[in-house]
Amino acid sequence: MFRIQTLNKISPLGLELFPRDKYEIASDIPNPDAVLVRSADMNSTEIPSSVLAIARAGAGYNNIPVQRCSEKGIVVFNTPGANANAVKELTLAALLISSRDIVGGINWTASVADKADVADLVEKEKSRFTGPELKGKTLGVVGLGAIGVMVANDAIALGMDVIGYDPYISVDAAWNLSREVVRADTLESLLMKSDYITLHIPLGDNTKGLLDAEKFRIMKKDARVINFSRNALVKDKDIIEALESGKLSSYVTDFPTVELLAHKKVIGIPHLGASTPEAEDNCAVMAVKQIMDYFEAGAIRNSVNFPRCKLDQRAPNRLLVINKNIPNMVGQITTLLAGANINITDLINHHRDEYAYNIIDTEQQISGAVLEKILKVEGIIRVRAIEK
Repeated sequence: MFRIQTLNKISPLGLELFPRDKYEIASDIPNPDAVLVRSADMNSTEIPSSVLAIARAGAGYNNIPVQRCSEKGIVVFNTPGANANAVKELTLAALLISSRDIVGGINWTASVADKADVADLVEKEKSRFTGPELKGKTLGVVGLGAIGVMVANDAIALGMDVIGYDPYISVDAAWNLSREVVRADTLESLLMKSDYITLHIPLGDNTKGLLDAEKFRIMKKDARVINFSRNALVKDKDIIEALESGKLSSYVTDFPTVELLAHKKVIGIPHLGASTPEAEDNCAVMAVKQIMDYFEAGAIRNSVNFPRCKLDQRAPNRLLVINKNIPNMVGQITTLLAGANINITDLINHHRDEYAYNIIDTEQQISGAVLEKILKVEGIIRVRAIEK
């Protein structure tokens, strides 16, 4: 029986996938085998040694201590693409509200609701809220993952010219991207040509503060910036100065702060990017399936700290080993198995940065004693055996 702890409210559509004869699910459960989380901050919490996996029902994972998990052999999953349509739709809305002063117009209309001559006032004041159309303008999409590709394709359908920048674009994303999207060789070339810039990249050491004063200086005058990825991708102080100077026309952000909201050209949205029931359902379903695949077959997909790894099982027994990515680890493991007269049917070894993951199928059952011997090998972090 696997024990699953939920740290947030997780969509029942996902939780219902767990067979109740194999899984126990609760918000308050001691020594869980896995944790399902959405926004709860786990960075300062002590993670029980029993935990084998943490699944984040969402794309971002800065609320999870990934490095600490890696050191303990805890596989951290996220759900990229599950909320893509929700974020895409809000990005399209942001293109419109950043271009035409729809928000200002709505707020002004509400302010004259008690006036008897509303119709006359509307005709007199409507020119205050005009703005350019999207058709024929250039959109720069930074990051061509699941969300970025959908935004780019739909912007093409709206009649926009689209430039995309992503040096790490996946094969799947490239297949789905419209041929009309122009590839930028550098971020700078995209920024110089775009009337609108939208960010769809993860936050990391190499992307923190990606848009700063230097980048704003090379942008087109009156450019508009949209950020539904992470607040720290944009330096607040620098974009406020760019808005104040008239270099930029507006900034739409899903991560408002006191400083940002003090500026009239900032449109703050209360972190609604993935806030749809459909997105929550999709994230929960993907997270649950990933946990079940890992527990029952040892398969890893969409992990943020360990390599993607899957092997069709053709033998009754399966050994799963997490180790440091150093030489001769596979050789030491197979030598121990051979010494115990265990025949290997199939084997796969993948690595990612400092860590490696092995799936080894065997004809013979692997005893607890053999598992203990493998675990004692220097560099081995975690060992687990499952049966078909």
